[in-house]
Amino acid sequence: MNDTAEPALWSLGATQIAALVRSRQVSAREVAQAGLSRLEAVNPAINAVVECRPEETLAAAEAVDARIARGEDPGSLAGVPVTIKVIVDQRGYATTNGLTSQKDLIAKTDNPVVANLLGAGAVSLGRSNTPAFSYRWFTNNLLHGHTYNPRRKDLTPGGSSGGAGAAVAAGIGAIAHGTDIAGSVRYPAYACGVHGLRPSFGRIAAHNSSVAERDIGGQLMATSGPLARSVGDLRLAFTAMAKPDPRDIWSVPAPLHGPAVDRRAALCLRPDGARTDPALEQTLLQSAEKLRAAGWIVDELDALPPIAEAARMQVTLWLGHDYPGKLAAAQAEGDPGALRVLEGQAEFIRSLAPDAIPRALIRRAEIAREWALFLERYPLVLLPPSSELPFADNLDLGSDADFRRVWEAQNAMVGLPITGLPALSLATGATPEGAPLGIQMVAGRFREDVLFDAATEIDARSAPVEIALC
Repeated sequence: MNDTAEPALWSLGATQIAALVRSRQVSAREVAQAGLSRLEAVNPAINAVVECRPEETLAAAEAVDARIARGEDPGSLAGVPVTIKVIVDQRGYATTNGLTSQKDLIAKTDNPVVANLLGAGAVSLGRSNTPAFSYRWFTNNLLHGHTYNPRRKDLTPGGSSGGAGAAVAAGIGAIAHGTDIAGSVRYPAYACGVHGLRPSFGRIAAHNSSVAERDIGGQLMATSGPLARSVGDLRLAFTAMAKPDPRDIWSVPAPLHGPAVDRRAALCLRPDGARTDPALEQTLLQSAEKLRAAGWIVDELDALPPIAEAARMQVTLWLGHDYPGKLAAAQAEGDPGALRVLEGQAEFIRSLAPDAIPRALIRRAEIAREWALFLERYPLVLLPPSSELPFADNLDLGSDADFRRVWEAQNAMVGLPITGLPALSLATGATPEGAPLGIQMVAGRFREDVLFDAATEIDARSAPVEIALC
């Protein structure tokens, strides 16, 4: 491909890029060069990617081209530029998780999710930012600095995969890797106006050999997932990532497609009485109409299985387990955002009974069962991604009322990981002021295919996601 066409390469989707590279219409090296040029042009304004090694990126791309030249299968993501969140091991890079204390924690092996992405032919452009300890829905830390939303700088890019969301929204890579324990894929996707998937628990293998074993919350609720600008690219990335690995004892080799389900969906505008912003209610109603136009039956309901209670159980297991240790680590790091999260939850954590953790585990099973039975009748659920439009950046560092407001608005993000179900954050447009809009969709365990199929129907009747110009 000649130089005049090269600038457009960075703007192409993963599906297009892989097809072009596999057919030799363009080389993986050309794609990588275009991606690096885009990163150089826009990353200084948003700080989405905090470590980039151009020589390694180009070498990886050349290896893809060499496989094609030998007649070998380069993989489903041949030459597709991606970003990798700093929370996961990538050989030769520091697994910082946004911490100064881990700036020299160099990984010796690839986390399975990284190995699966790169093994499918993806080419890493660099490492994406996260808040310290990946605690917040805002992304800044003392080591890597502040990440900004490329759509509106005064809004949060989300967190904890804020660097991932900002990167893919700005055209730095066609796919971004993220992780999600309380909305950390879904919320950055929503805040940055792209799509993001939190897969079923156990679907995507992950394990960091560089650090100690995860605590209870991390083991039972954390997942890795993709962010992308199109639903097709999201599905392509998910398929490449969804390979079991013996290092992840919870990973399940479940099929990627299940039996046909009734095309019946439940729509809930205000789960558990949430005070959902009218603009989000409107986009949910419009999305429901698009599903109806595609042949779905969509029933509007006043209530769903537990959301707010599930969020309390999630916080109990995530932050309540070894809270003193988490607080001591945050105090040693000195990161204001991490301290705000832990100190803001101190009253709740200290109110827990001595047997709160085992009781939360029991209640977790009951809530998950309620959701599983509900999804037998309604294989798809539509609900808000948050009760508010994307927050002003660093809103949680304001008053105590601001902190409580943020956490209350996020119940639909925080509660769902208790269930182990897959959830997809679908970008649906923006307000006249440029604040991204979106919806959240939930399906049965290991039924990501239902989410993709429904999201495709809505997306096909919507304006395409545009790249942020920064």
